[in-house]
Amino acid sequence: MAYNDIIGTIGVGLILIAYFLNIKALIPKDGILFFVLNIIGASLACYASILISYIPFVILEGAWVLVSFWGLIGVLNKNKV
Repeated sequence: MAYNDIIGTIGVGLILIAYFLNIKALIPKDGILFFVLNIIGASLACYASILISYIPFVILEGAWVLVSFWGLIGVLNKNKV
């Protein structure tokens, strides 16, 4: 298995774990762990997509990272109050 395949598989795996834990109500959809798993997973998947020059997934995973950061910042700000 090539380096980019390993990185991409780990990234997609983390995104799927976050989704599974969420739909089974094992973690809250607005919890820090949900967003952190998505940020790390999407970042790795984006990096793997960069390695193979697959621009559609670079855009998709990059957007996923940004949206997840936005959600994480919202949760952190909400917890400050």
